[in-house]
Parts: sequence; structure tokens; C-alpha cells
Amino acid sequence: MELDDLITFLDGSPSPWHVVATAAERLTQAGFESVDLEQPWSTMPARGFVVRGAALVAWKRAAPADGTSPLRLVGAHTDSPGLRIKPRPDTGGVGWKQLGVEVYGGALINSWLDRDLGIAGRVELTDGSAIDIRIDEAVCRVPQLAIHLDRDVNERGLILDKQQHLTPVWGSGSPRAGEFAEWLAGRLGCATVDVGAWELCLFDRTPPEILGADQSLLAAGRLDNQVSCWAAVEAITGTADPEHSSAVIALFDHEEVGSESATGAAGPLLEHVLERLSATTGASRSEFLAQLARSTCVSADNAHAVHPNYRERHEPDHQPIVNCGPAIKLNSNQRYATSARSAAMLQRVFEEAGVPSQVFVSRNNMPCGTTIGPITATRLGIETVDVGVPQLSMHSARELCGVADPVSLAKGLRHYFERA
Repeated sequence: MELDDLITFLDGSPSPWHVVATAAERLTQAGFESVDLEQPWSTMPARGFVVRGAALVAWKRAAPADGTSPLRLVGAHTDSPGLRIKPRPDTGGVGWKQLGVEVYGGALINSWLDRDLGIAGRVELTDGSAIDIRIDEAVCRVPQLAIHLDRDVNERGLILDKQQHLTPVWGSGSPRAGEFAEWLAGRLGCATVDVGAWELCLFDRTPPEILGADQSLLAAGRLDNQVSCWAAVEAITGTADPEHSSAVIALFDHEEVGSESATGAAGPLLEHVLERLSATTGASRSEFLAQLARSTCVSADNAHAVHPNYRERHEPDHQPIVNCGPAIKLNSNQRYATSARSAAMLQRVFEEAGVPSQVFVSRNNMPCGTTIGPITATRLGIETVDVGVPQLSMHSARELCGVADPVSLAKGLRHYFERA
């Protein structure tokens, strides 16, 4: 069952670096070859991928690879909002040891209270190597203030200061400088002096669960946007070798903080990979630009399902319903890159694949967020459409979507790659 595979993907990916490692493993099993970005490219495998940090670009080239076949791109992002451990995290007092954290992205910070949190991410060692680490134990917890000390919290609403109220406890006693680094080194099996730096996320240890008396819902952390990463990997590994166009997926980092990085959608990673692939066929720069003009991109990032308790927050005639198909997202102010042309294209793709689809537009008085779609369209000049699985609790430590929609998205993306 494809849904079980999604759950396995989510459970194995507690950080952006683990998303990439999981995707790379699946690509390798499907016959894709890892290619080194730091080396010159002369000839390239028909199926290949590159990894840079917590980003990945993979391709399945049309045969023969002549540098003129149009590209069919699917983009997603590997990162999710949450709490990340500071470089000097040892803090606390009054009998508590605490870890200093920084809020990453637009997290629903109240959702991180009173959860048993593990630690996952990347550690850079002083010898220049790096280790992806996952400590799936109840390492720390952000305790909420008791109602006896905050009597009107239920009437007034919970107010949290990001600096003061989100520092998790991870032990009792007096805090000591360097203690976390020592503990981390012990978990890595190395000396403290070998630990150079880290990018470590806290994650909720509650596993993904099928929810509801009718088993129609999926509750999990990081649905935004690991659902789309999973669907993109499923699509490119599950399609036959293309004849008329090349399939490409790009899983970017740092979308939740603006995408402006070497591994974000606003950086040059995808553009450089595509140009280098074109150059290996002997195509000229002019031919590469013509290839881009003939290409299309599907930017896959989750959408807001209509919330039954806050229906007034949604545009009344554009309310995506869970388990009724992926939602094509439109915004006249270009927060989404969808045009009439690209929307019609994806609607045709989904109809041909037997996949239902919906349309999402935000209220005029409640501006929507944005995605990698407008950034990719701006950088590459490629016709782009934004689409996503409808969900509730976006940017919470634990989110909710329908069980049918991720599978529908993967099926639709497979047909997008396969159609003539």
C-alpha cells in the first residue's frame, strides 16, 4: 500500500538531511547514480542525482539525450518549521538544565509544548566529515506553565515569548558550559574536540498514525512538505524511461525561511545542474535556453484544507476538502506561480491519470503564504503551476491530512512525467 510507504518515509526523515538521505537511498535502489557536483561533467548517466547539503536534484533523461527535449520538473522542499539547537545551548537554573533553541521558520510554537522531543540533523566534525544523527529518545521537553499560575489562559489565549518560554528542559541540576557537546560526542562515539558544529532539529517522537473511525486521516509531523518530497521521488522512480521529455525532481532546503541559500530554490543549484546536463549533450547556451522555454514545472507544496471550526477564514467558493484530490493553488499577486495555462495543463494531467483535483484561492483579507513556485519560475523562466495536498494544522509539530490525497498526488505526478 502506497500510504504505508509514505508513513515509512515520514518516520525515517526527522530532519531535512534525513529526507535527502531517504530519497537518495530510494533513487539508488531504482537504478539512479549519484554524481559529484564538485567534479567536471563530461558524460552523465540517464538516471542520476546530486546532493548538496539538505537538497537533492534527480533526473531521468529522455533517450536520446540531445539537450533539446523539454524538461518536466517537480519541485518540493525538505525543511519544516520547528526548533533548532543553538551553537552554545547549555543554559538553565533553579535546578533545571535546559537547551537553548532557535525558532526555525513560521512554526506554530504552542504546538511544541509538552511533547517528548528527540534530536536529529547533521554534525560537522573537525576533520571535515559530516554525520547525520538521529537520537530517537525523549531527550527534552518544553513544559507549559500550569493553569494554577496562569488562571485566565483559556479565556485570554496562550501568549508565548519565543526567547523566554520555548527553552526545553533536558535534565535536573546545575547547567554546565559544554555539557551538550560532550553528550553529543558520546552519542557519536568521538571526542568532544572532534565536534566542530551542528545543525540539529528537535522532533516530536510520536510516530505517524492513521486517524479516525473510518481510517481516513493521517496525522504526522512534517507533512509540509515531506508529503510532496515522497510523491516526487515515487513519481520519478515509478515511471518508465521517458521518450519525449526528461523528468527532473528538485528537493530544496530553506523554503520555510525564504529559500535564499546555496541549497534553496532562490539559489543557483537547479539552474546549474540543468545547464551542466545540457552541456554534456553538446547543446549550446542558446539551445539550453530554448529547452527551458519548452519546459514546465510543478511546484508541490501542501495547501490549506478548509477548517471546520474556522470556516470564516477561508474563501467561500474555494475551499479544498481532504480526500477530494490535490489542490491547484492560484494567486493573482504571484504568491503562487500558477497561470491559466499551467492550471489547465495540470488539470488535464490529473484528469488523464484519473486523479481528482481542486482549486485553492485565499481570501482577499487574509493573504496566503508563498512557495518555491514563483522563485523557480523567476529564475528559470519556466511555465509553473503550484499544487498541494490539503491539510490542517500547517506548521504545527503535528499536522493532519487525508489518506487519499498523497497517493493521488504521486499518481498524478507519475502521469505528468509519462505523458507524451
